[in-house]
Amino acid sequence: MSLSKCIDQYTILTGDRSKIKDIMVNRLIECGWRDEVRLVCRDVLLQRGSSKSIPIEQLIPEVTARARTLVPDAVKKELLMKIRSILSQENAEDKADGDGDGDGESDD
Repeated sequence: MSLSKCIDQYTILTGDRSKIKDIMVNRLIECGWRDEVRLVCRDVLLQRGSSKSIPIEQLIPEVTARARTLVPDAVKKELLMKIRSILSQENAEDKADGDGDGDGESDD
């Protein structure tokens, strides 16, 4: 399993994933990213022509790459720091536990 998937799984199990997601959504709204993505969607639709309707399944892949590049570095750094903080807390708890399983109990 990749490191990214392990971190994702861990944050789901601990309930931190929803906290991280909430932070991300709020920061993206605050910085205007959502509005920029709306404009990207509008541009794609206009380029295709207003007479054609485009299924969302076709629009998403076309917009996703451009939307990712619009995420500000400050937001990326803040989320990375939050994830690192969560993982370092878990690491500290495992060391305090002594047996590495994170249950807070010694397995003697």
